[in-house]
Amino acid sequence: PRRHIAEDGAKGGPDNMSGRGAKDLVVKVPPGTLVYDADSGQLLGDLVEAGQRLLVAKGGRGGRGNQHFATSRRQAPRIAEKGEPAQEANLRLELKLIADVGIVGLPNAGKSSLLAAVTNANPKIADYPFTTLEPNLGVVEMDPDTTMVLADIPGLVEGAHMGIGLGDAFLRHIQRTRVLVHMLDGTAEDPLADFTQINSELALFDTKLEKKPQVVAFNKMDMPDAQERWPSVKEELEKHGYQPMAVSALTRDNLQPLLWKAYELLKTAPEPEPVVEEMPVYRPEANANAFKIERTDNGGYRLRGEAIERAAAMTYWEEPATVVRFQRILETLGIDSALRKAGIQEGDTVYIGDNELEWTD
Repeated sequence: PRRHIAEDGAKGGPDNMSGRGAKDLVVKVPPGTLVYDADSGQLLGDLVEAGQRLLVAKGGRGGRGNQHFATSRRQAPRIAEKGEPAQEANLRLELKLIADVGIVGLPNAGKSSLLAAVTNANPKIADYPFTTLEPNLGVVEMDPDTTMVLADIPGLVEGAHMGIGLGDAFLRHIQRTRVLVHMLDGTAEDPLADFTQINSELALFDTKLEKKPQVVAFNKMDMPDAQERWPSVKEELEKHGYQPMAVSALTRDNLQPLLWKAYELLKTAPEPEPVVEEMPVYRPEANANAFKIERTDNGGYRLRGEAIERAAAMTYWEEPATVVRFQRILETLGIDSALRKAGIQEGDTVYIGDNELEWTD
């Protein structure tokens, strides 16, 4: 995992001058990135457009100088506070490719061959299943004014919607596409069963996927077995409302009409819906003033709590007046009395965040 830390703001100056705020730390991600809180799993944002921004952690408020603590009797108090600690976030990023057309099918159906034949993409191609282990993108130029982005989705197997064969990861990419080219291996034992299996996996993963417009491509027509099966497969698919096309990715036969058919569907296909998070879970707001006292192995006391740890980080311990102010915070939050009830004694060590303090009455 990578750690990104924004710069600190500048210190304040004389004559009540505030310090300059720090620049935002911007981490660039490609369009199609989902941002999750890695600890809770909550979806924070879906970045689908170029230039879209998401605030995931705020910088801390600047500390107040001594002028904020001045009174009519103390015009120049020796008291100030450090800046507030910045927010920290542990994030998980998930990329879903954004493509116009997704090419789906069983392993070895010829998806990568199709992509390589019609674009400048160079996916790994071989005559065995699971050659493609991650999606490949390619841009096809239909004519000087018309282009489409195609994604070769790795082969799906039975149980893909449950993660078998990394299928759930592959299926997520299909959610971003608008039209599907469903590749059938014409030399397979039962292309119709393969067709049904893939559509079932799509529907089981996301019911919206089965509703995406499909162009069915019966591939490998350069092989005698495929040529023999084609008439019966074509007839059966047409009974179910599909208009399959016989193609050969190897010889590039009938690929241009296939692409134009996909483009015609693309013109009327709806835009992909934004990612919708699962049923929201509503949790009570955490009490920022809450604290917890723990005993340490060396006999000391460890204080944990959002408010007290923030106050300790903002305290100038070398200035007696700010230490007195911190002691008042302990009393206000009830920590002073809680420590006494816990049995704290003169000289015991109290740990708060990165600070190590000695208890005195």
